[in-house]
Amino acid sequence: MGRMQQAFPILAVLLMLVLAWYGAAIAMNAAWQNDVNRRAAIENVPATEFVLATWNQEKPVLPTPHQVVGELWNSTALVAPNKPRSLLFHAWVTFSATALGFVMGSLLGIALAIAIVHSEATSRSLMPWIVASQTIPILALAPLIVVIGFNIFTGSLGLPTDPARLLSKAIISAYLSFFPVTVGMVKGLRSPETIQLDLMRTYHASRAQTFWKLRWPAAMPFLFASLKVGVAASLVGAIVGELPTGAVAGLGARLLAGSYYSQTVQIWAALVAASILAALLILLVGWVEALVARRMGVRAP
Repeated sequence: MGRMQQAFPILAVLLMLVLAWYGAAIAMNAAWQNDVNRRAAIENVPATEFVLATWNQEKPVLPTPHQVVGELWNSTALVAPNKPRSLLFHAWVTFSATALGFVMGSLLGIALAIAIVHSEATSRSLMPWIVASQTIPILALAPLIVVIGFNIFTGSLGLPTDPARLLSKAIISAYLSFFPVTVGMVKGLRSPETIQLDLMRTYHASRAQTFWKLRWPAAMPFLFASLKVGVAASLVGAIVGELPTGAVAGLGARLLAGSYYSQTVQIWAALVAASILAALLILLVGWVEALVARRMGVRAP
């Protein structure tokens, strides 16, 4: 009964969103449908028939939920996952760059946070630049990073094309994900109170012991909260990295292909697939957080 009470508000909001979506589809697709009826010299169309027509256009301005779900089903369940027509194929390509960039960005963010917390000079010199780095639009940086990185990886380092392209996109993901991890970890590592730090000094604890026994455990809630933000930002970075390069694989490439041929249903299906992938990644981080909390002896609320 308790779970039903918790799920009811979510289901109610979801139902309202779906109804609003169908209503918006009528309004946004009506102009095209009226034009089609005018060219075909069709007059006095019944309201029900007109509404159904706006909900089932081949290239609607706003696809309806059942069209998006149908496209998701057709491009996942009815296509082999290793085929370029499969959304699972494109989702895996984007996930690979997301995961690699997320790991790179998280490690960089943690390292920067440790340096900032333990050195006032580092804090004063690095923190302003870290904040300023996020003011540059990623759409302006993405083409430069992808093209320059790809040329360096294939030219100077002699990497094959696919790993070079993967690393180029991963750099963009790392660029977006390191910032929330850095800020969160700085906050977390500084979260122990003065009395706790004084107690560690009373025990003659070294700097390393204070870090591992006090600062690091205290920073865990901040770390995982930041990782949830970072993994979503990393996915955005991977998709953005696929847009300016003419990539043929990945959810970003799927979005581009849909925009080239005005396949709005395909575009929305790719967007929904990206949101599902983001939700799964956040759930994965939450699962790891629960394991770490259990390992540290934290009781579930």
